Amino acid sequence: MLTILDEGVSLCDRVNRREWIRAGSLGAGGLSLAHLLAARNRANAAGIKPSTGLSSGPASAFGKAKSVILFWLTGGAPQHETWDTKPDAPPEIRGSFGSIASKTPGLFVGELMPKTSLLTDKIAVLRAVVTGDNAHSSSGYQMLTGVPHIPVNAESVTAKAPNLWPCADSIVRTLRPSRNGMPPSVVLPEHIWNDGNFPWPGQDGGFLGRKYDPWLIHCDPNTPSFRVPDLSFPNEISTLRFDARRSLLEQVNRHLDGAIQGDGVQRFSDDAQQAIGLLSGTSGRRAFDLSQEPDSVRDRYGRSRYAQSVLLARRLVESGASIVRINWTRIKDQPNQGGWDTHATHAKALESLLMPIMDQCYSALLEDLSQRGLLDETLVVWLGEFGHTPKINGNAGRDHWGSCFSIAMAGGGIRGGTVYGTSDKDAAFPIEGRITPADMLATIYHCLGYSPDTEMHDTEGRPFPISRGNVIEAIL
Repeated sequence: MLTILDEGVSLCDRVNRREWIRAGSLGAGGLSLAHLLAARNRANAAGIKPSTGLSSGPASAFGKAKSVILFWLTGGAPQHETWDTKPDAPPEIRGSFGSIASKTPGLFVGELMPKTSLLTDKIAVLRAVVTGDNAHSSSGYQMLTGVPHIPVNAESVTAKAPNLWPCADSIVRTLRPSRNGMPPSVVLPEHIWNDGNFPWPGQDGGFLGRKYDPWLIHCDPNTPSFRVPDLSFPNEISTLRFDARRSLLEQVNRHLDGAIQGDGVQRFSDDAQQAIGLLSGTSGRRAFDLSQEPDSVRDRYGRSRYAQSVLLARRLVESGASIVRINWTRIKDQPNQGGWDTHATHAKALESLLMPIMDQCYSALLEDLSQRGLLDETLVVWLGEFGHTPKINGNAGRDHWGSCFSIAMAGGGIRGGTVYGTSDKDAAFPIEGRITPADMLATIYHCLGYSPDTEMHDTEGRPFPISRGNVIEAIL
């Protein structure tokens, strides 16, 4: 049964690199991967000081999630046509579409979400999320880091001081070690960018350092020739040659003088072994082989770049990744460049392209995880940088709106069939249950087993908490 929750907590240089290459190179492919995975995520190396107690959320949800999937919709999904329909509002507010009953009694969602509507018993909806920012890159920075951009409403900005807070992907990479040879943090199938290919701030390790950047994979898993170059042998490296080079590397490591075996060198050795593991055909490498999936499963997700990236994300968390973010990518020759920034022909873009892809692959992900027994330990967060304006503009579109919008969370300690927060009659401003990105991230960290006041240190040794938000107890 639907539970609407409006009252919540109050907000508040010893070894020369050239010598390493000369002694133990795995060839261009192997060494590039070792470098890519350099300085793997270790709490001790980052100077992390865990909180001594649980955060304020229910203990049953604390640490319930082993992994997180961020289902990111670049451009911002409209609240009116998704989670916060306003059927009694006038057409210029309500839009062209109606609402449909969901599996949760009392919860109605947009009519373009028929598959998702059958799974709301697994989903908690947050209807009063606020960034107070109407620019893609600066509002996106806040959603990815939990920290407002200085200044707000700044478009086409890039990562520079003072806006260098690490993204959630990097925080998790710092907190979590690799599992099964799989890097803890992966982003695919490309970075988020504004026109001119300006990457948004808030997508990297920021003041933690570049070694904590998430592993960004530019790819199209929907193509028949899909392969990840860094996980494949160069053409000139045969399996026999690879084994010989691996043996040489192991011999060099065994005979290094004890004085040289410092922490930095050991980290390099670990990273090289992780690269070897991926290249050697371990579970980490196999995770990228989508040909192992039956056609029926691939078809269930949908045969688009984004949808197949969602399927790949499921395989990555299943193989040990701690956090995977799938960024919606633009689609050529489509209205609004095939993205969710629907300033024009909003209804047409939603009906013909955006919502069918989203509804199909999002519902497929939740069903797939549930059927595999993974949903209880995998937190799935449906989100974007903001919502859209209550009123449809003169180009039959909706514009940017960070004053009130919706996101959804499922699995990994989340109580499904709930709605937290209430917007006004136009879905324009919060009435109750206001939530900030910092609160959302605090909740994610809580589900992963980290209190928001868990202490980390930047590259200068200065301490900071991983989140200044409050755990959203009501949805746990």
